Amino acid sequence: MPNILDEQQIQTDEQFMRLAIAQARLAETRGEVPVGAVLVREGKVIAEGSNSVISYHDPTAHAEINALRNGGAAAGNYRLEDTTLYVTLEPCVMCAGALVHARVRRLVFGTRDLRFGGVRAKFRLADSDILNHRLEVTEGVLGAECLELLKAFFDARRD
Repeated sequence: MPNILDEQQIQTDEQFMRLAIAQARLAETRGEVPVGAVLVREGKVIAEGSNSVISYHDPTAHAEINALRNGGAAAGNYRLEDTTLYVTLEPCVMCAGALVHARVRRLVFGTRDLRFGGVRAKFRLADSDILNHRLEVTEGVLGAECLELLKAFFDARRD
């Protein structure tokens, strides 16, 4: 039987993942791959980000990177200790490296990226023993909904 703290964490994770999904939908309205992220500290959103690689003509403008940039600006520091990043899709190696570098405490993602996943599907960068910082990783939060967003986006482009 799950304890009360586990249930509270699940509810919290789902609440913030819904905000990340809203960011993904925002990216989709701009013709971007629908990936969204929110950065949380002490139960409050301090930054958001959505995919913007096409809009910004910037291959690094992934949702996670945008959220980290916004979070660093809001915090006045590139170290984002004691934060949790919620993102709809498993981060790539670039984004996983940025999360480690920023010292994000926890990563919560919706669905695995079977092609480029840098945290679980292909690599385990975020909790590698060879790095000086490791993130706590939780995967699968609202995963079916996150996967459906991506699937519908790419299916529409194939028609």
